[in-house]
Amino acid sequence: MARAAVLHAVGDKELDLRDDVSTIDPGPDQVKVRIKATGVCHSDLSTMTGVLPSALPTVIGHEGAGVVAEVGDRVTGVQPGDHVVVNWTPDCGECAECLRGEPYLCMTYLAQSFSEPGFKLGDGSPAFGMAGTGTWAEEIVLPRRGVVKIAEDIPFEYAALLGCGIPTGVGAVINTAKVAPGSKVAVVGAGGVGLSVIQGARIAGASTILAIDPNEAKHSIAKQFGATHTATLDGLEEAKGLLTGGAGFDYTFEVVGKSAAITTAWNATRRGGDVIVVGAGAFDDNWSQTAFALLFDGKSLKASLYGGCDLKRDIPLFVDLWRAGKLDIDGLISRRIGFEDLNDAVRALTNGEVIRQVVVFD
Repeated sequence: MARAAVLHAVGDKELDLRDDVSTIDPGPDQVKVRIKATGVCHSDLSTMTGVLPSALPTVIGHEGAGVVAEVGDRVTGVQPGDHVVVNWTPDCGECAECLRGEPYLCMTYLAQSFSEPGFKLGDGSPAFGMAGTGTWAEEIVLPRRGVVKIAEDIPFEYAALLGCGIPTGVGAVINTAKVAPGSKVAVVGAGGVGLSVIQGARIAGASTILAIDPNEAKHSIAKQFGATHTATLDGLEEAKGLLTGGAGFDYTFEVVGKSAAITTAWNATRRGGDVIVVGAGAFDDNWSQTAFALLFDGKSLKASLYGGCDLKRDIPLFVDLWRAGKLDIDGLISRRIGFEDLNDAVRALTNGEVIRQVVVFD
């Protein structure tokens, strides 16, 4: 039996923190992982509120790292004792998206996660894992492609962020937007992923990076990660005029997950520029633009799911950037907490008091 944080109904404000949860037995192509650290991400909150769908009851969490405990008979490439990062969108390697080189769009294992529970509660009833993972648990079972092996000297709390926040943010810059050196970049939303976008823009050599957030307390933090300027929504037009002569930014990243934020990003972008949608929004939150503007403004609207990452390729890149002192992971962590603090962590995230909280299991 292990500890796990279970959501029983969409809209619940608190999770059921249990100590009687067990995983299914690993199949021949699966791996059991003992979770050592897991991040508290806004997508976890979105699952609790129903913005992101999940089968119920579900173990929350998708951003994690740990140690391989067991492997199935057909598993190769990892073995018990290996340190790994959880990949919440594992690629099957066989679908059309994978064959096109777009593993982040693979739905094979995500689709299975809605019908195949990964956990059992103490009474024997089944429970699912968020996005097929459920990293707010001490142990989880994943497809072999759901783990990426890493070096043992990488702290687990850093490795956890390599599973979602960093690839989503930095990947949006280098994979989706392909930001050119000297570009002018704006980022709508300076939360954990937004700060990773800012870091990515700095690493890519952007000359101007504007962080846009209504919470002015986040502005100084954004500058620590590479923002050259900051603005509230009310001050955006003035900043746009000052920094771009009113023309707009070459690339604007929406990292909020709201249609209103996409509109803000669109309006901040120059003619012919790129608007990159990074935030995970609700299925009924519609965004619209006139057909005239779509053509004659020449702007490109791009989705960046999971930062367009192939984690097998990109995690080594992020690790190299961290080792070189160019990627600040530690600064993203507001606090390290215990499993028993998870409901307090959810409240802190809801209130916008933190960047990233990381649960460190004993």
